[in-house]
Amino acid sequence: MSIDEPGLNRGLFARASGPQSGPPGQKFVIATTALVSTASVLPSFLVGAMAIQIRGELGITASGIGLAFAGFFCAGALASAPSGRLADRGDPRVIAAIAAIVSGLTSLVVAALVDSLPMVVACLAVAGVANAVCQTAANLIIVRALPVRRQGFALAVKQSAIPGATLLAGLAVPTLAASAGWRWAFVLHAVLAFATAASIPRDRSAARRVPARDRVRPDVGAVARPRPDVPVWALVLLAAAAGLAGTAASSLGSFLVSAAVEADVPESAAGLLLTASSITGIAVRLIAGARADRRGRGHFRVVSLMIGCGAFSFVLLAIDAPISYFLAAPLAFSTAWAWPGLFNLAIVRVNPSSPASATGITQTGQFIGGVVGPLLFGITAEHAGFRPAWLMASGIAAAGVTALLLAMARIKAR
Repeated sequence: MSIDEPGLNRGLFARASGPQSGPPGQKFVIATTALVSTASVLPSFLVGAMAIQIRGELGITASGIGLAFAGFFCAGALASAPSGRLADRGDPRVIAAIAAIVSGLTSLVVAALVDSLPMVVACLAVAGVANAVCQTAANLIIVRALPVRRQGFALAVKQSAIPGATLLAGLAVPTLAASAGWRWAFVLHAVLAFATAASIPRDRSAARRVPARDRVRPDVGAVARPRPDVPVWALVLLAAAAGLAGTAASSLGSFLVSAAVEADVPESAAGLLLTASSITGIAVRLIAGARADRRGRGHFRVVSLMIGCGAFSFVLLAIDAPISYFLAAPLAFSTAWAWPGLFNLAIVRVNPSSPASATGITQTGQFIGGVVGPLLFGITAEHAGFRPAWLMASGIAAAGVTALLLAMARIKAR
């Protein structure tokens, strides 16, 4: 029996997935959860993309921009577990819509009122909380609204929000910041956030659905009162594994271009390499999700293999030669940073009675990795160079694989 799909919970999980037909349509659910996830994470990447313009107008240093970016993910890390419990106890569609509206309102405040670093940090912290709430609620919407055979692909689409938001933020620089000004990019984000909030279907039946603890088991016809399939300590260990893997991979988008240029890759070619690698990573996320739906089990093993391949790709980046970057960068984005959707699928498989709470705990590790990774990598690169920084990232990824394998063994043996 695979630890990804306990036999007893198969029936419970199928019931928890909700109706497999009828409104809202499956494609519409996938699209709306992807949009709300992208809209909720976009403010942090807009600050990064507009850093030059923001610094020039407000007199903020580069470290101040880094502090604001870190505040977004620190607030998300603190809010992730509570937001998961909130989603499990309420209507995730309403919760996601409210969080998207809050995210949009913070962008309007940034666009209209922000004039100092403390205000930027405060607004991004609020947006970080809204992002955490959106992410866990979107996970639960997918679990409740889609059949099991579609959830892997749906979570992969939803987890493509981060690279998708990176691409959108990059496009905003030449289209808005250079012409209308950086504040209009946040106005546009607010419009996007409000539109996605309005597009989330209101499924009243989902709000009235029988809780998992009172759900009737179809095989015996008795009321089942299951506890979560894995204990909290296992989720904490899985969160640590995700945090280590996220720490190793979160520097890819921030430092790949700078490191490639230092390795004698032309600047324009380095930018194209980042774009192509990001697109490749998104494609692999979607393919991995679709294959997971057909495979049905063994998801943690595939995640461990992807993170391990990511550790190897960081070693290739440490060779510090142009050819190594063109070979390793697409591999890194396709492995080291393509596993979150599959990881979330594995988490909800082993926690069918409280999927949002479970992913809220494990995504805490991913948020922490998003903060620690760029800071640690940047300090190492500044004082020792990019080669030691990539080797450090490889070692952290290897530690993430070790923690994941340990969690798998402990869960299987319990």
